[in-house]
Amino acid sequence: MPPAHRISIFPGAQAVARELAARIAHSLRKKPALVLGLPTGRTPLLLYAELARLAAAGAVDFSAATTFNLDEFYGISPSHRGSYRSFMQRYLFDHVNIDGDRVQFLDGSAASAADEGCRYEKAIDEAGGIDLQILGIGSNGHIGFNEPAAALEARTHLVTLKPETRRSNAELFGGDPEAVPTQALSMGMATILDARSIVLVATGERKAACVEKLVTGSISTQLPASFLQLHGDVDIILDEAAASKLTL
Repeated sequence: MPPAHRISIFPGAQAVARELAARIAHSLRKKPALVLGLPTGRTPLLLYAELARLAAAGAVDFSAATTFNLDEFYGISPSHRGSYRSFMQRYLFDHVNIDGDRVQFLDGSAASAADEGCRYEKAIDEAGGIDLQILGIGSNGHIGFNEPAAALEARTHLVTLKPETRRSNAELFGGDPEAVPTQALSMGMATILDARSIVLVATGERKAACVEKLVTGSISTQLPASFLQLHGDVDIILDEAAASKLTL
């Protein structure tokens, strides 16, 4: 990885969450009107719990911040229990002092996926771009819902989800992978790389192989996360299990 990509390793997932929450709180103190890109999935749950704890203690202030989430299932409404919009409300937005008008989200019930993608790109531009983008990484190397493929979309787009991605989201749909929508809306890789700073978080041994390829491998559309090598300001925060295949 280029020198601008900083790797930090912590003993466990809880320590990773504390570190990242502290960094977000610091960024909000430096720039209260921070534009923050946020992920969903299992990895950020501890982060959101830690941010809720800091908010309860008065140690983080989201009142002037704007958020954009990476992705959303397509074909369900924002109020659907399995939607990422509902997920974020449950685990973060209900617990911090963010202005609801500043919560930006893809609409999975939009009649036209293409029009919704254009609307989202315009909203990001009008907000001044994303200052800090938080990312997880899928076990197959996907970022957002940018799945391994022969080619990757640059901007917000409709994607067909891989079976392993649907399985990993089954918990949101009563544990049934078949109930997970087959399509989703996602920021594209260029949209993600436009963020001024990026932090990628990975925890657990299941992510170790992808992390190793991200750090030491070549750029490939078969590992969408590898495109982070093109960005000049990336922090990679890992627990020891996710870092277990690295030789640093």
